[in-house]
Amino acid sequence: MKRTMLLLVLAFLPASAWAGPTIPGTPRDATLGWSGFGQSGSMPWSIVVLLTVLTLLPALLLCMTPFVRLLVVFHFLRQALGTQTAPTNQTLLGLALVLTFFLMQPVGAAIQQTSIAPFQQGKIDAFQALEAGSVPLKSFMLRFVRPKDESLFVELGRVPQPARAEDLPFRVVMPAYILSELKAGFQIGAVLFLPFLVIDMVVASITTSVGMMQLPPVVISTPLKLLLFVMVDGWNLLIGSLMRSFV
Repeated sequence: MKRTMLLLVLAFLPASAWAGPTIPGTPRDATLGWSGFGQSGSMPWSIVVLLTVLTLLPALLLCMTPFVRLLVVFHFLRQALGTQTAPTNQTLLGLALVLTFFLMQPVGAAIQQTSIAPFQQGKIDAFQALEAGSVPLKSFMLRFVRPKDESLFVELGRVPQPARAEDLPFRVVMPAYILSELKAGFQIGAVLFLPFLVIDMVVASITTSVGMMQLPPVVISTPLKLLLFVMVDGWNLLIGSLMRSFV
């Protein structure tokens, strides 16, 4: 509620409220601060758009980037290794963010060229900038959307099936992309679990057969799984496979 009131106040403030102090001996419109940010007279709306984007940034990061798939796979790996809290959540989040930035850099460069730069130069307004910037992002997401998920949300949203996938609205592409990424993440996680599951089963059967009931099998299998993961250079194989799945 407070955020909504703040946005309304910012929207209705006059443009002069956002201008910096007037420099003595210069024309009236020569001010310090926000000059050149957008077109003349559009300053309050530019601030509203900027604050709205910053508020929605975590959701956008989850909905329109590879962050979901990467984080799901990393958590599956930690569960398969049985290390519980190693690597920590902060480490996995940081690694997923760095890899997401690496993968999204070409898309960000395209958005900068087609949307942000013309908006900063005053050639287009904020809504035109959003529309232009959505094209590279939608193209990236459509590369990984399964036709089955796309058809599901087209049916649920009662959207006419377009001739091209690029003509689908964002309200169809975004949930379809998230669903496809979750499926891909769970598929990779299931494959990761198999070799470590075999180790757990072998260790459990051996400890049970020799009557070693006082020592839990996980205490023996965890070092073995870690040793296997280090010997095969698991992080390099995993990150390389994940990166290639997006290229």
